[in-house]
Amino acid sequence: MAKSAVLLLNLGSPDSTSVPDVKRYLREFLGDDRVIDRPANRFLRWLLVHGIITTLRAPKSAHAYASIWTPEGSPLILTSRKTQAALQQRTTLPVALAMNYGNPSIPDVLARLAADGVDRLLLFPQYPHYAMSSWETVVVKVRREAARLAPQIKIECVTPYYGDPDYIDALVASARPYLDQPHDHLLFSYHGIPVRHLTKADSSHAHCQVVPDCCTTCSPAHGTCYKAQVTRTTSLFVQRAGLAADQYSLTFQSRLVGEPWLSPYTDAEFTRLGRAGKKRLLVLTPAFVTDCLETLEEIRVEGARTFHEAGGESFTHIPCLNDQPVWIDFLQRRVERWQQTGALGA
Repeated sequence: MAKSAVLLLNLGSPDSTSVPDVKRYLREFLGDDRVIDRPANRFLRWLLVHGIITTLRAPKSAHAYASIWTPEGSPLILTSRKTQAALQQRTTLPVALAMNYGNPSIPDVLARLAADGVDRLLLFPQYPHYAMSSWETVVVKVRREAARLAPQIKIECVTPYYGDPDYIDALVASARPYLDQPHDHLLFSYHGIPVRHLTKADSSHAHCQVVPDCCTTCSPAHGTCYKAQVTRTTSLFVQRAGLAADQYSLTFQSRLVGEPWLSPYTDAEFTRLGRAGKKRLLVLTPAFVTDCLETLEEIRVEGARTFHEAGGESFTHIPCLNDQPVWIDFLQRRVERWQQTGALGA
């Protein structure tokens, strides 16, 4: 008899805030050729990542991690484990958790599942939107490691759920207490990616960045277009929450230097809004379902500082879905649908 299980997948975190641990994590993360895919020459890319980027970034990143670390460890790992435990209480299927980089590692978790007799596995990436550097790379890694360690396991995967009405309802419900408070503007801040990744993901090479208003013009290319998907999430949220066009804006954060990334940039928007007289700002980060370095330090600390320096007075980051009941409800419904019918839904 088949034994099924669920595997929640997230980005990962260093084991500690020490520079060696952060450097080890960054080497694994940035060494992924779906995260940094240039230069094409693997040796030159290895030199860039290992010899330059991680060496320069590790001390600064370690300091940033230290500013958000808890006595129990990484906020992302702790919250992910709470989510895992909460979902486990809602289903009879085993619920496992793995990180693309760091621990608990995908190979270790797959080996344990195989040892427990699991032969059918639902992958549930904690990424609502498709991107080569997030959703795609973790799914590819699981499939590759499963083929090596546990070829008997049948792998199925939840597709990006950026437009799922239940996901949008969960986002709006989690944000509603903040939206109901006095504020001047809502900023949607999504993780950035290089513009080049958009065109690379468009297999037709005839829509993305080619067709006018390509993100809102219906196309099969949207199935792998990060910008079109975050645009859709924003549009659906705005409709569901009843926001007017002048009440919100959409930006992208966490860019690297060296080539064009998606814009407008979040840090520049903090400055623009502050100077424009927006005194009370709400920030929502829908690309992240779990609070992490990019939300807790980059937005809540650095973003708030930038906004206040530009004249803003009240800065509120709306927490990610984390382990909120509305998010566990969404996960549960998707798992039950798969368990009962084998259908994953759109």
